[in-house]
Amino acid sequence: MELWSQVYDPFGNTFLSTLVAALPVLVLMGGLGFFHMKAHVAAVLGLVVAFALAVFVVKMPLGMAGMAAYFGAIFSLVGICWIIVNLMFLYRLTMKSGLFQVLQDSIGAITSDRRLQLVLIAFCFGAFFEGAAGGGTPVAVTGAILIGLGFSPLAASGLSLIANTAPVAYGGLGTPIIVLNSVTLNTDEYLLQLSAMVGRQLPFFSVIVPFWLVITFCGFKRAMAIWPAILVGGITFAIPQFLISNYHGPWLVDMVSAMISMVALALFLRVWKPKDVMVAADGSASGMVPYAEAVKANHGHSPERVRQAWMPWVILTVILFAWGLPIVKGWLNTKGITYFEYQIPGLHKLVQRVAPAVATPHTEGAVLKFGLISATGTGILIAAIISGLMMGFKVKELVSNWLETLWVMRYSIITIVAMIALSYTTRYSGMDAILGLAFANTGWLYPFFGTLIGWIGVALTGTDAGSNALFGSQQQITANKIGISPTLMAAANSSGGVMGKMIDAQSIVVAGVATGYTGKEGVILRYVFWHSIALASLVGLFVMLQAYVWPFTEMVIDPGVAATATAH
Repeated sequence: MELWSQVYDPFGNTFLSTLVAALPVLVLMGGLGFFHMKAHVAAVLGLVVAFALAVFVVKMPLGMAGMAAYFGAIFSLVGICWIIVNLMFLYRLTMKSGLFQVLQDSIGAITSDRRLQLVLIAFCFGAFFEGAAGGGTPVAVTGAILIGLGFSPLAASGLSLIANTAPVAYGGLGTPIIVLNSVTLNTDEYLLQLSAMVGRQLPFFSVIVPFWLVITFCGFKRAMAIWPAILVGGITFAIPQFLISNYHGPWLVDMVSAMISMVALALFLRVWKPKDVMVAADGSASGMVPYAEAVKANHGHSPERVRQAWMPWVILTVILFAWGLPIVKGWLNTKGITYFEYQIPGLHKLVQRVAPAVATPHTEGAVLKFGLISATGTGILIAAIISGLMMGFKVKELVSNWLETLWVMRYSIITIVAMIALSYTTRYSGMDAILGLAFANTGWLYPFFGTLIGWIGVALTGTDAGSNALFGSQQQITANKIGISPTLMAAANSSGGVMGKMIDAQSIVVAGVATGYTGKEGVILRYVFWHSIALASLVGLFVMLQAYVWPFTEMVIDPGVAATATAH
């Protein structure tokens, strides 16, 4: 096939071209949020619209558009579904063995106050799993725990999604920052500078998000009744997040910060007690009782049983931590045997991004990379098998339970495959760049709207890393054109993107599966949508302060470091 150059204004009218480019996302989100479609139906419909626009509006060759969708579908199966299916397999094993109930009880025993349980589980514990694995892991685990503690499926889903925001930029051992570096200057020095810049933005929101979470659950007045504990949870996460990201790098930010926050909050609750305890899981005033009258938290399980309940998750954490280390990946990957790179025919190096999306025309690669053993999903499967054997399951039972999990998740898999195929179609057809260029026309307001580009990117791709891959280079190019720090805007893409994590289809589907709320994805989307917009807008305003207002401008490091950055 011949080289095809993307077209960024097919109608010769920026407003009309932008509106049409947004249609796939509008169809997907509208189908879920307003027309109450099943998630897999809305995702497939969005994919059909994206494919039709790619072929008939931006004139992408039919075969090329088909291969873009195929690339997205294959990537979603090996890169996302492989993670989620195996994680749910482990979760279902712990449920059937009764150990998940013990885990819930042991966490709930730290405090019987539902507000504080939210901070401990959804925010702190979720951040730990975000740092270890990402890919829907934190939402699945925390949502399931909250359900077991008595929260409604909607509250468990929505609140887990809101909580899983501030840690996302450093998820999966810093993967989004590593990807952002790879599409900008791609040096070890610049990786640390990007990590530091994001670490000068998100800690503010690491303090805000726990408050936002509890206020959403039970209202401002009842949230403020426990403000010291919420503040401890937020600050003891935010300070390590700042220090580690600025003075070490992106790899261990979430895991270490989350561990410090959990321990600090648990210790604080030994010396500080709320006047009233919220015992009801619906957040209502009727669920408040005086501390002296509240039933003291007591899980009633032996220490040995509690250790057994935590062991599968300890095993999972250790394996995922090891799997994330480059030296381990090197040991596990043998090219042609356990590691494969598959160039997508009819697509690889045949799509050309051109001005004004990039400074220098370049072709887009389309290579599926998969480590059979080193894949995160494989690590989770190994952890699940080891844990299952320790729980007393026989090999035959493990196989049947895995197949049962696959069947239970069949519609969720269809949803994820269609959604990622949609995002790859928009990416390779250039419709993502049309949306990005529309925001680039906002002039001095670009720091705000550029931040929202990252938000849109995560909503489209389902990952902060995906958003950074799509828009990281463009953010720097646009920043250079309007005379602000390209490093600031590259980081803003990642920081703004984290707030889109709660509305991407992948996260919503995972939350629905974990909480038994399958088929209600539209309800979950409506629950979190305005929270996502509000928090993304706050990040945008903060980035504007960094760009223009002292003393926030002093937080911008090496503002000209990327001035010579070129598109990759």
